[in-house]
Amino acid sequence: MKDHRLGLFSGMGMVIANMIGAGVFLSTGFMAQQLTPKQILLAWVIGAFLALAGARAYAEIAQMVPHSGGEYRYLSTLIHPALGYLAGWASLLIGFSAPIAVDALAAGHFAKTLHSSIKVELFAALLIVVLTAVHAIGLRFSVTAQNVLVAIKIALVVGFMSVGLFSGTNSWPHWQPPDQSAGFPIGPFMQNLFYIAFAFSGWNAAVYAASEFKNAKRDVPRAMLLGCAMVGVLYLFVNWVFVANLTPDQCKVVFTYETERITLGHLIMKNLAGPVGAACMSILAIAAFVSAVSAMTFLGPRVYAAMARDGFLPRLLRDKEGKPPIGAVLLQGAIALFIVFAYKLQVVLENVGAILTLFSALTVFSLFWIRFRRKDLAKPALIALAAAFFFLLLSGVMLYFGLKKWPALSFQSWTGWVVICILAALISYYFTNRFIAKKRIAAQNESVSVQEEAAP
Repeated sequence: MKDHRLGLFSGMGMVIANMIGAGVFLSTGFMAQQLTPKQILLAWVIGAFLALAGARAYAEIAQMVPHSGGEYRYLSTLIHPALGYLAGWASLLIGFSAPIAVDALAAGHFAKTLHSSIKVELFAALLIVVLTAVHAIGLRFSVTAQNVLVAIKIALVVGFMSVGLFSGTNSWPHWQPPDQSAGFPIGPFMQNLFYIAFAFSGWNAAVYAASEFKNAKRDVPRAMLLGCAMVGVLYLFVNWVFVANLTPDQCKVVFTYETERITLGHLIMKNLAGPVGAACMSILAIAAFVSAVSAMTFLGPRVYAAMARDGFLPRLLRDKEGKPPIGAVLLQGAIALFIVFAYKLQVVLENVGAILTLFSALTVFSLFWIRFRRKDLAKPALIALAAAFFFLLLSGVMLYFGLKKWPALSFQSWTGWVVICILAALISYYFTNRFIAKKRIAAQNESVSVQEEAAP
């Protein structure tokens, strides 16, 4: 019987599917208003190193804990089960379900640019239903479908990059940003790294399904590092096309993205290939979002299945050997559908998004916890600790400059939501843990009684 568990290329595909989205086709448009071409490309290089540093830190942890569940499993095992419980609920409510809904709606908006009769919410709902069914049918079909979607996405991105490189301008650009600062603009530079960090998010995708790899200790770390590196190279070429062929004034089109659904890629393709080229760019965007929705629909339920196996969620969400966690897949799809038709909840979800950043940072920090507090575990490699330090330091600096610029990220705004959500989850953890403990004691007492009755 053929082994349908995941391998290195499937893992890389998940990482690539989660990383490549609309962010790379928008971020440079915002950055061009304050940074020079050289500074923009430097920022993308730093963003790539930041993502690779996070991936290297996670790779070290993935070798120590080669099991599905992502931050839930890592924090539960390495620091404390309460932290893992918090991370698991964050994944269920806003880590996967909300992005699935957002990306499905984005795919619907781009589909509408191709044909005005398309209803965005219905398109998004249909996409979620179809992909939920695909990933509930069986592991073999699910993995095959995901690999096909990733291959299509990569082919379209490489096609766009090739058109830009061979048909566009490749001489060094000399334009200057309209809001140029004297000297090196450290503030705007660090603030704009937020856009790049968003475009690189998803580099940790493979850890959520680690248990389903043929060789998790080997392939999960490699999938993250190789997938992240591949995306980093693609991003640098794509952004070279942007800075070499567009001016800051043209880049202002990104400010109308929410209403017009026009990206920098649309401008390039329209300039080089006319309306047909712009339509091809919309197809690329749809493929990117569909692939991302598919990857998250596959990965998210592995977290809830792990929580169900530990008793923190109902048993029907657990998976069986060689089969997908059907109950968890359906639950996530239902939550995503709810968010699609209650889209104003995204205002709340944007504030709570700080929770996800918090758990990623805690997971990376766990390497230092292991180094100085966990004598029962092997000490992390020095290069992994260096990567973790770089990731935490640069993330902290970005957050500092972000808090200075955006009122929506003010301390009072997002920490209020973080504190409320954490307190609610900790109260839930307390009662759930007590319930699990009582069930365990009852099971032990029943086992003792059976043994006593069987004794002569």
